[in-house]
Amino acid sequence: MSTNATKPEEKGFFEKVKETIEEFWDGTKDKAEDIKDAAEDKISDITKKVAPTKRAAAKKVTAAKTAVNDKAADVTAKAKTAAKDVKAKADAKVKEIKAKAADVKTKADAKAKDITTKAKTAAAKVEAKADTKAKATTASTKKATGVKATTITDKAKRKPVL
Repeated sequence: MSTNATKPEEKGFFEKVKETIEEFWDGTKDKAEDIKDAAEDKISDITKKVAPTKRAAAKKVTAAKTAVNDKAADVTAKAKTAAKDVKAKADAKVKEIKAKAADVKTKADAKAKDITTKAKTAAAKVEAKADTKAKATTASTKKATGVKATTITDKAKRKPVL
């Protein structure tokens, strides 16, 4: 008799589990490849659809940027001109005020000179009158008292003894 068995060999438990896992793996692998292909197709479709809208959006954004930059430039130019106008007006006011102050100062100086000259002339007149009166008084006293007047005036000129 032969040792070869005519019956097919029976597989063990682990071999059955192994075959089942291989079947699952092959099925999962095929499904994964199908899903990957479908995803690639979907991505390419979406990018084709989005590309024109993306370009249009980019054009709109660049147009908006240029408009904003133009507006900003206009606003800054207006602000600069307004600042220049205000500065020019302020400078004109300062010059006007300085001119008025200089005019007032010259008028005050002229008035002060007038007053001092008047005061000097008045003082000179009063001094002249006082001198003439003093001379007249001393002359009349000399005539009236003679020598005594000179001695009295000499005594008056001396310093008093304390």
